[in-house]
Amino acid sequence: MIETIYIEQAVRQHPRVADIVARFPQARIINCDRYGEVFNPKAQNFRLQKQRPALILAEKYKNFALPAPVGYGIGASKNYYFSHMLNCLYDCRYCFLQGMYQSANYVLFVNYEDFQQDIKQLCLASPTENLHFFSGYDCDSLALEPVTGFAEQFLPFFATLPNAWLELRTKSTQVRSLLNREPLPRCIVAFSLSPDEIAQKVEAKAPSVARRLDALVKLQEQGWQIGLRFDPLIYQAGYQQQYRDLFEQVFARINLDQLHSVSLGVFRLPENFFKKVHKLYPEEKLFSSPLVSQQGMVSYQPTLEQDMMNYCSEQLLTYIPADKFFPCTL
Repeated sequence: MIETIYIEQAVRQHPRVADIVARFPQARIINCDRYGEVFNPKAQNFRLQKQRPALILAEKYKNFALPAPVGYGIGASKNYYFSHMLNCLYDCRYCFLQGMYQSANYVLFVNYEDFQQDIKQLCLASPTENLHFFSGYDCDSLALEPVTGFAEQFLPFFATLPNAWLELRTKSTQVRSLLNREPLPRCIVAFSLSPDEIAQKVEAKAPSVARRLDALVKLQEQGWQIGLRFDPLIYQAGYQQQYRDLFEQVFARINLDQLHSVSLGVFRLPENFFKKVHKLYPEEKLFSSPLVSQQGMVSYQPTLEQDMMNYCSEQLLTYIPADKFFPCTL
């Protein structure tokens, strides 16, 4: 899977680096001073690199946990996100990462302990409040778990923090490390889901919705709390029936008692990201939808956006109580 591994000099002797390199004995190893030398140059072809991404092992020096955007959350007043990794195994056409980064290579920050120290300090500074921490903002939380050991390392750490909640956002079926341990009461494993008719067109390399549901059910059966993330909503002819069928498929299988939250949001991209992605994939039908630019964001026409949100909200609220529902206001 990984043919080339770049390694920053600063982490060359890190034990986590040694473990990862040992997993890929045939990989070409290239040293670098800083990951930006490989990741940031502008003369790169994201679409071409996505076919065979390299792995870059690096150290992060600051901005470990950052305040989440306003409107991003599932009930807490203080929300943060952190990114142990940049870029994703999957190739979803609507993903903002392809508009944000010059490179499709994966960057893994191996200094997990520095992330943990920063998160711990935030929790200590607000001991009487629940703080929510979101991983999977700049990557999929679990897709590369066999390589990164991210959940394996962070779940025991979060178990020591009485006021910290962790969301693992994923489309992955890589849940073995979770099934091999006791559920963490303050962890939500949040699965992103789209109708099959849409996922097959715009979620390349991601597991099918049926396989994601299989993984979700296994986690629930062991006691893990689950989140459902219907985000982004994608428009196409017949979307009402497609989303109605998806909700019926999902709620026929899940245990509502172990459902933590459901969120909903429409397709949207910052305008400068949209222009880059559209240039990469000019033939993509998603970008010929009834889209408009408003206040620096590209999304559907306001009436269509509102219709989609209203319809899907009404459908979801026939299955779940309102206090579990968090429509995205971004």
